[in-house]
Amino acid sequence: MIHVALDALGGDHAPEEIVAGAVAAASSDVEPVLYGPSGLETHGLRLVEAGESIEMDEHPVEAVRAKPDSSLVLAVRAVADGDADAVVSAGNTGAMLAASLLHIRRLPGVHRPGIAVVIPARRGPSVLIDAGANADARPEHLLQFAHMGTLFAEEILGVGDPEVRLLSIGEEDEKGNQLTLEAHDLLGESGLRFAGNTESRRLLEGAADVVVADGFTGNVALKALEGTIQSLLESLRGELGSSLRGRLGGLMIRPAATHLRERLDPETYGGAYLLGLKGLVVIAHGSSSRVAIANAVRLAARGVERRVVEHLAERLPKGVVASARSTTPTAEK
Repeated sequence: MIHVALDALGGDHAPEEIVAGAVAAASSDVEPVLYGPSGLETHGLRLVEAGESIEMDEHPVEAVRAKPDSSLVLAVRAVADGDADAVVSAGNTGAMLAASLLHIRRLPGVHRPGIAVVIPARRGPSVLIDAGANADARPEHLLQFAHMGTLFAEEILGVGDPEVRLLSIGEEDEKGNQLTLEAHDLLGESGLRFAGNTESRRLLEGAADVVVADGFTGNVALKALEGTIQSLLESLRGELGSSLRGRLGGLMIRPAATHLRERLDPETYGGAYLLGLKGLVVIAHGSSSRVAIANAVRLAARGVERRVVEHLAERLPKGVVASARSTTPTAEK
């Protein structure tokens, strides 16, 4: 049985959608354990009492320190203490990062954990890392992200010998800022299947199996994609319902439109791994519905089954580990 600690008070639609998602994900192999207030209706799931929550607008590090008994912190501590195999939260991302660094801690030699998120590319899903854990990064950190993303692509997406590209402002080797230029050189010597730079316009086409970026660039690209997909699907829905001809056309393309919506829906995977830690952490979108939460719990369980943390500790090259020792991450300050 895989036990997944779930922050019942994290997210825009907590706790109702969180509980409903947990119930949907529960099975003979997976037990979601809810962390929330006494009296919460859990529909038979186990509840660990947590009297307070960390809000989205709170300062991450200060909130984690000031609220050690919050649902988010207690759920993270469950993994650190061995009471759960993984943790899922749709709450404050910065607080999840801070709590994970404080309690679960990084794998030996890993300097910056990275958020690995699945991109629903046309040629098949790919992984973008870092998608927002580190606004600032060094070239050595991007090299570590590439190794982490490669493991993710292999173990979770089932990709053999994943192709890696670096997100930049042009595909030519000489394009980019100082960070990407130096990271390009490191990736070229890494032993990974590095294929050079890629531009953000190719992300939905399937730029590579693994796309590497610093957290600022990756998060901007991710949110631009999410907003574009949402606007496009809503516009299409509006056009198809605006006239009789549109409604008739909608009936004809419904199967294709449904398939497209399902492929592009960010709730399909439900969350993103925070890789580089001693335990498995899944960060879900703040607006997650019960469907997204259920899929995030399943994603966490799949990571436990595939022993992602253990494999990462075994496979991260020692040279990469040694080269990434530098300044203290922002979240730990």
